[in-house]
Amino acid sequence: MLSIKNIVRLLITLAIFYGIWLMVCLTIPYAKFDRYTDFLMTKQLVYHIKSWRVGFYVHVLVSTFVLIAGLLQFSKYLLYKHPRWHRNIGKVYVFIVLFASGPGGLIMSFYANGGWPARVSFVILSCLWLYTTAMAWRYALQRKWQPHINMMIRSYALTLSALTLRFYAYMIDLLNIPIKPILAYIWIAWLSWTLNLIVAEVMIRYGPLRLEGTKVRQG
Repeated sequence: MLSIKNIVRLLITLAIFYGIWLMVCLTIPYAKFDRYTDFLMTKQLVYHIKSWRVGFYVHVLVSTFVLIAGLLQFSKYLLYKHPRWHRNIGKVYVFIVLFASGPGGLIMSFYANGGWPARVSFVILSCLWLYTTAMAWRYALQRKWQPHINMMIRSYALTLSALTLRFYAYMIDLLNIPIKPILAYIWIAWLSWTLNLIVAEVMIRYGPLRLEGTKVRQG
């Protein structure tokens, strides 16, 4: 019989997979590279900027792989039964964040909708995402497993901002909250990752991913 902890973990995992599926549906139209697709309708003034355009398509088209690879890093089955798979998937996650999605997101941050308040938020998000991912990889190389786990929790919490941002936007629309679109976007820009980091810190301190003196097997 599943414990409450396992049920909660299962529900969170299913929610993330559902969010990933929605991201796939949102991403597919951009593969046509049509400048008048969905979100791009709001970026016509910057679409001609090559660095932004490249950053956007790289960031968007690899987002699904980052979400999946990051989630699999928390699979105990892979960690203990197939540690080599755990390491290889981790390398994929780190590579995509540090050399594709992260830099792409940072470039996009400087042109974000919502003016400078939103841009500052996305720049901080991108920098923290790159930093926590790089540190998670560094701690893994140093075989410092608890700091590695802690940084991976923070990194993936920031990765999930792609889902929480859209969730908050959906809830504002669903509940018909009377707020100006620009102000709503600024709030969403900040809440999408700050609340995730708060949850991450709670998990790090009180969650089930503390090693408590045990060693992670890396065969």
